[in-house]
Amino acid sequence: MRKLFVITSILVSAIIIVWSYFWIDMLLLFVIVGPLIVIGIQDMIQTKQSLKRNFPVLGRLRYVFEDLRPKIQQYFVESDTDGAPINRNERSVIYQRAKKQIDTVPFGTQLNVYAEGYEWMTHSIKPLDHNLLDHNPRIKFGGSKCIQPYQASVLNVSAMSFGSLSANAIESLNAGAKIGSFAHNTGEGGISPYHLKHGGDLIWQIGTGYFGARNEDGTFSADAFQKNAHRPEVKMIEIKLSQGAKPGHGGILPGKKNTPEIAAIRGVKVGTTVFSPPYHSAFGNPIELIKFVDQLRELSGGKPVGFKLCIGRKSEFLGLCKAMVQLNLYPDFITIDGGEGGTGAAPPEFTNFVGMPMLDAVAFADDALRGFGIREHMRLIASGKILTGFNIVRAMALGADTCNTARAMMMALGCIQALECHKNTCPTGVATQDQYFAKGLVVEDKKVRVANYHKNTVGSFVELLSCAGLASPDEINRTHVYRRVFMNMVKTYEEIYPPVPEGCLLEGGDSPFEYDSYLARASADKF
Repeated sequence: MRKLFVITSILVSAIIIVWSYFWIDMLLLFVIVGPLIVIGIQDMIQTKQSLKRNFPVLGRLRYVFEDLRPKIQQYFVESDTDGAPINRNERSVIYQRAKKQIDTVPFGTQLNVYAEGYEWMTHSIKPLDHNLLDHNPRIKFGGSKCIQPYQASVLNVSAMSFGSLSANAIESLNAGAKIGSFAHNTGEGGISPYHLKHGGDLIWQIGTGYFGARNEDGTFSADAFQKNAHRPEVKMIEIKLSQGAKPGHGGILPGKKNTPEIAAIRGVKVGTTVFSPPYHSAFGNPIELIKFVDQLRELSGGKPVGFKLCIGRKSEFLGLCKAMVQLNLYPDFITIDGGEGGTGAAPPEFTNFVGMPMLDAVAFADDALRGFGIREHMRLIASGKILTGFNIVRAMALGADTCNTARAMMMALGCIQALECHKNTCPTGVATQDQYFAKGLVVEDKKVRVANYHKNTVGSFVELLSCAGLASPDEINRTHVYRRVFMNMVKTYEEIYPPVPEGCLLEGGDSPFEYDSYLARASADKF
């Protein structure tokens, strides 16, 4: 192919030169042909890409189509129900609710209701009038040691850091949270000016890098923490142990991305490479973690403090429960992230094969806390692909008190699932630091869409409650959701995830057989 390219280039050039002898304007063809010849020569000379080297110019089409493939797949190939990770039907509902457009569908469901895995909610012969129900249900966060409890919405913004998202995206999320009176999780990147500009309620997340609460050597700083924790916008504090996208995996902020603005927010030196280790240095075992939670609650002035994790070893979570019982100290909440991942970019091995999926994890966490007789002391937050009112019902049926969502909020901002979050080329200006793209996201418009999406999704959740004859979220249980597990075999969540008896996992209790080996390995003194 290289030889053919050389011969063709020479012949075409010769023809143009000869023809120009009779018609001088023919030399203008070199405006097109010349650059192609130069590109072909560059392709043959370079040594990194064999396809381009063997097929000058034409080989470049492979990379063009590779870039276009996700767009072609999404808009021309996929059906409305088979797109991943979020299909077109789900995306359409989010966009419609954000824009206050009609979100009803004609002609029945497009889902295969007889396929394994299909789920549905049970309704009542005597439903309630949803107009009479509270369309903005609130859940109280804060145990007996909490001086400043927080009344949270049933749906809040999940953790996404400034740096991962653009400044305009962060502003829009926070302004939307202010309009709709729901909470906005900062992500582990710290509290930026864009989190504070509009005064929306914040859940300040603290990861292993302790950004905004660290000493120069990267260890936890009580003084720095206290300064940020006492901000009036901060309503709760969340210690991030792990995230569903990459549990057990640390992060790196390259020096070239560590701008003066980012450095000031995170409390690090400008231009240095900053490592977020895979584990915390402030504690090393379950007892120390629970004491750390109590320390942060005291330093914050009595605000609700909890931790977030993607569940891995069941014995380690049971060890945390043992530590709580032993110390008689409890977090105000636990956020359960699903191993299926979310907005965070991660190696495929971690996203695809590490961590317990969200529904299984929420059911297990709820059972474990009830088994130790301590469920009443804390709230459970479900975080993982919460897109619609039914997703909220499903999570609450398994034990969640509230839900967090990230991808749906990104779509309310205008995200089109281009899958370029990690490339800094997000075409809608959501997940990028490129100012050219970021300026396309207009805060005044998008903040309203975020608030609309929240209001309409919570509204749909309340309507589902009413159709089941339920007056409030705390009445949902595992009998309210069915799943087709095999052809003509249908089971409720209660049958799939049998609840454990209250207090059965305490010492001397009659624990279920499947918990015996986990309990034997669980320790309050080590992970």
